[in-house]
Amino acid sequence: MRTSLLCCQDPLDPRATDQHFARESKAAREFGARVALLDHDALLSGDAERAVERVPRGLGALWYRGWMIPVGRYGELARALENRGAELVVTPEAYQSAHELPGWYATFRELTPASVWSPGAPEVAELVKGLSSGPGIVKDYVKSRKHEWAQACFVPELGETDAVERVVGRFVEPQGEFLAGGVVLREFENFVGEEVRVWWIDGVARLVTAHPDNQTAACPAPELRDVELAVRGLGARFVTTDMARREDGVWRVIEVGDGQVSDLHRDIDPGDLVRLLIDA
Repeated sequence: MRTSLLCCQDPLDPRATDQHFARESKAAREFGARVALLDHDALLSGDAERAVERVPRGLGALWYRGWMIPVGRYGELARALENRGAELVVTPEAYQSAHELPGWYATFRELTPASVWSPGAPEVAELVKGLSSGPGIVKDYVKSRKHEWAQACFVPELGETDAVERVVGRFVEPQGEFLAGGVVLREFENFVGEEVRVWWIDGVARLVTAHPDNQTAACPAPELRDVELAVRGLGARFVTTDMARREDGVWRVIEVGDGQVSDLHRDIDPGDLVRLLIDA
């Protein structure tokens, strides 16, 4: 029996899949898998029972493919599904370990830029002591504001505490209640060429695609030997690693993510991923 898929429902038509994930939902049904719908808005508001009202009882194992879910809400989702005889393939613990930087950083320490973090508003002067001087990046446990690169993301010199505090403030304020976990500072590494997203299922690289932000679906093949060891060490069932070549030619891991909430490049056939999930 193929594993079912749980997708976000369309806010305007609760009986349909959110348009962003409609192609994946369609592919799953064409491959013979069942698709259940989640009210993502209800989940984020704290009503997990209402969020899963459209999930058939006794559905069994589910892969989630949808919008990001805060770690706490994901745990609530798991419990609400269990009450209906359904179970997320990715446990709340595994979701947190892949979704938030503090969960995966130790395993990938040698493969990714040096990072430090603090829950909530950080004491910047203390935090930067854990990093080398030079440029850096500000983000939270999950995402950056790279679309506001100069104002709320990039720090020209981590040793200049006032400048770091200014960028951190400009990052934290607009994030507001959507700040995920806390503030992360990372040493900046200069990457060249296109960014690649690698999709791992049960510790095996099953799909290599262009990063969703890339203009085209073309992408180089990254060096994965050391990354595979780290992914297996993390122990999460469904993981993505975003990778790029540093200017010295070394492949580096830029981010790790839970595959359930990682986006596909628009030019990738969603069936390529969905088939792997429902047969896993």
